[in-house]
Amino acid sequence: MRRSSTFARQVLLVRVGRRDDDLAPTEHRYADRQRRRYGLDRLSRPTLGVDPTLGLDRADIDAIMPVSPAMPPMAQADEARSIPLLPGERTLARRMKFGLVNACTLASLMLGMLAIFLAMQGEVRIAALCLIACVGFDGLDGALARRLGVASPFGAQMDSLADMCSFGLAAPVVVYASLAGSVSTAAAAVACALVAACAAIRLARFNVSPKDGRFFCGVPTTMAAAVLAVTVAIGLPVPGAVLVAGVALLAFAMVSSFPYAKLARLVKLPPWLWLAPVIGALVDIRLTFALIVVGYLVSGPVLWLRQRRTA
Repeated sequence: MRRSSTFARQVLLVRVGRRDDDLAPTEHRYADRQRRRYGLDRLSRPTLGVDPTLGLDRADIDAIMPVSPAMPPMAQADEARSIPLLPGERTLARRMKFGLVNACTLASLMLGMLAIFLAMQGEVRIAALCLIACVGFDGLDGALARRLGVASPFGAQMDSLADMCSFGLAAPVVVYASLAGSVSTAAAAVACALVAACAAIRLARFNVSPKDGRFFCGVPTTMAAAVLAVTVAIGLPVPGAVLVAGVALLAFAMVSSFPYAKLARLVKLPPWLWLAPVIGALVDIRLTFALIVVGYLVSGPVLWLRQRRTA
């Protein structure tokens, strides 16, 4: 049976392969069978729908072959261009200014890492002071970039990453270390995880949202971290459950849509309004700080209601 089937297959191959009464030799037929089996004849046989007598070469055939829409054309090597980190004129003076601004950003990042290490060793007060220094460097790098004329998209993205490390991670770690022993571990972990998650959402939303020169949309991450750091540094005498609730409230305030006034607008307030917090700080700094924080958090919903009524 195997011989008869092999013989019949050979006869069929001979009949199919007949061209102008010429029979291909046996070894060539077996060679074609091997090429068809392993797909090697795809490289040499003409494309369907193209007459091989037209004299088209391989380049012409590739040019008329359809291209799948799922496979975008490969970009040419000469079209790939690198985006400069510092737009504009790249002189030595501007590069030094650019390096100074980014050094402030890196200093904020390193201080945030130091705050985490100190909190892990139980030095929560010193770690909170490091966070306050992070807030200072974070405001300094933006002011220097605008003043020196070296603001760039690279600097904005780097500042956002440093803020996530210092204010989105280091601040919750310091707060968690300060709450150890006063509240349950699960409650402290949930509240601090909320701060980290809301800080990431707040920073991402700030990067893609249009900027408003008057108000913030939600409490800024820097201000939230400053409130947490000062709370730990001065040792606010409130129960642990109240602190956990305040941390969670501050986290939700970061991702809220309430408008909060920027620091530039607060500075323009009448000078007599600043006498009350200054005198209060001399009497009881903890109570004054708590009243300022509560007043600022309440100002967002109040401004939101006022805008809805006037709209």
